[in-house]
Amino acid sequence: MDLFADLPAPTNNTNSGKDEDSVQDRGEKRHRDTDSDDEQNKTEKKVCKGLAKLKGFVAARRGEREDMQDAHVILPNLHTHTNTLPTHVSRLAYFAVFDGHGGARASQFAAEHLHHTLLNKFPKGEVENLEKLVRKCLLDTFRHTDEEFLKKASSQKPVWKDGSTATCMLVVDDDLYVANLGDSRAVLCRVEPTEDGEERCVCVALSKEHNPTIYEERMRIQRAGGTVRDGRVLGVLEVSRSIGDGQYKRCGVISTPDLRRCTLSPKDKFVILACDGLFKVFSADEAVQFINKILQDESVEMKEGQTVEEAHYEAACQKLATEAVRRGCADNVTVILISIDF
Repeated sequence: MDLFADLPAPTNNTNSGKDEDSVQDRGEKRHRDTDSDDEQNKTEKKVCKGLAKLKGFVAARRGEREDMQDAHVILPNLHTHTNTLPTHVSRLAYFAVFDGHGGARASQFAAEHLHHTLLNKFPKGEVENLEKLVRKCLLDTFRHTDEEFLKKASSQKPVWKDGSTATCMLVVDDDLYVANLGDSRAVLCRVEPTEDGEERCVCVALSKEHNPTIYEERMRIQRAGGTVRDGRVLGVLEVSRSIGDGQYKRCGVISTPDLRRCTLSPKDKFVILACDGLFKVFSADEAVQFINKILQDESVEMKEGQTVEEAHYEAACQKLATEAVRRGCADNVTVILISIDF
C-alpha cells in the first residue's frame, strides 16, 4: 500500500468563499438559520469525531560547534492564530526544524517568518480540492520566504551568505504535509502486525533529502552552469536545495521543497523531525527504536504538571539528542519529537 498520495498539480483558483445574498423576507431568514444550524451541527460532529492529539518536545545540542545555527518551531495550535480557515478545517498544527550553515541568520529568519507567510497564504472560506491548494500554499510560502531572506541578505554590507535547510510538517486536521529542503529529515513510527500476531514498530520516511550527489539534483546544477566536486556544489555547499545561499542560486540551488502527504491513523505513535546532526550517527530506524525503548522504560523522572506519557516523551527526546553527541556527532543536533494520541 502506498503511504503517500500524490498531490495534484497546483490550481489557480483564488475564490475564497461565496458572496452573501441579501435576506428577502422572514421565511428566507428562517431558511438561512436552518442552514446555519446544519453547518454548525456538521462542524460539531466533525470535532466530536476526535482528531489526533499532538504534542511536541524538543532537544537541541550545540555539539562541538562554536555556536548554535539550528532553529525550530513548535505550534500544535497554529489554527488559533487565524479566523479564516477553510470551512471544514478544524485544526492546523506546525512543527519545523531549520539547520543553518554559514551562520544562523537564514535559519532564524525562516523560523520567525515562514509560518506567518503560511497562514497568510493558506486557503480560506469555501474551497474545493483542498489538497491542491495546500500544496500550492506550501510551494508559494517557501519561495516567498527565500525571496524575502535573499532580499534582506543582499541589502547588508557585507552581504549575508547564510543558508538553511528546512523540514516543516503542517498538520491539517489529521493529514500530514511534510515540506523539505536539504538534508534534515522527518520519519514516522507506525505500528504494524507481524505474521505471528504480534505488533512491531516500523519507520516510515516522510521526507526526501536533497544533496548534489543525487542524479536529478546534480543534473539541475550542471544545467545551470554549476559543478559538483567532492559531493558539494562548487566543492563547498553540501545541500542542493535551501533557503538563502544567494551566491549558489545561480548555480542551480533552489528553494522548491519536496512535498509528501499521509493521513494519521491510530497505528501511528510519533514523528521525529531532526537535522542531519542526528542522522549522521543514527539511521532513521535506529532513532525510532531508540525512542520506543525509552517510552517503554518505567524509570522516568516526571516534572511538575507532566503526565507519565509526557515525561516519557520528554526523556526520549532529550536522550536521543544526547546520545547523538555521545556517538561523536560534532555538528549541531536538534530533535523534535511529536507524540500522536487518538
